[in-house]
Amino acid sequence: MPSPRTCSPAAERNGPPILDVLRRLLPARARVLEIASGTGQHAAFFAAAMPGWKWQPSDGDAQSVGSIDAWRTDAANVLPPVVLDVMARDWPVRGPFDAVFCANMLHISPWATCAALLRGAARVLAPDGLLVTYGPYLQDDVETAPGNIDFDASLRARNPAWGIRRVEDVAQEAAAMGLRLVQRTPMPANNLILAFAHASIPQRR
Repeated sequence: MPSPRTCSPAAERNGPPILDVLRRLLPARARVLEIASGTGQHAAFFAAAMPGWKWQPSDGDAQSVGSIDAWRTDAANVLPPVVLDVMARDWPVRGPFDAVFCANMLHISPWATCAALLRGAARVLAPDGLLVTYGPYLQDDVETAPGNIDFDASLRARNPAWGIRRVEDVAQEAAAMGLRLVQRTPMPANNLILAFAHASIPQRR
């Protein structure tokens, strides 16, 4: 019996606005590695909308792979999912990728996963590739929305190692890995998309 699809209402809601930004950031034909694919909804939705994208989903939770595999039947350009622990020294994928995409992981995992994501992305990205992350962030120059303040408190109450990350901290960590923040895009519900490139790539507007 095939594994059942699991469904995230948040992924259902945020898929279309994320896709709009990805279309602007990525070429029409691209190899994309997704980290922490979760249910697999994003992989299926983005790949179905952009047939020229070859999408490689992955997740650190082996149980998620069944749902990802069930969702991918909707898009022929979604590859079989792989179990990928972002903290592993070697990732079980072969680059180069035009993009690495990661949504809603950094705030529900220890800070060390941020460095691991950046390090791994720097290793597998093509010279002109992008690491694209989506989720809630704090910003030094922007007042934090009350909802994100409450969300951050609830995350830290559940696990002291969790919490909404500061854009400036992530950018500093990226610099140590040879990546540079080249674009930040405000998103609905007080989220951001951050795009990182190899340090030699010019700033985007």
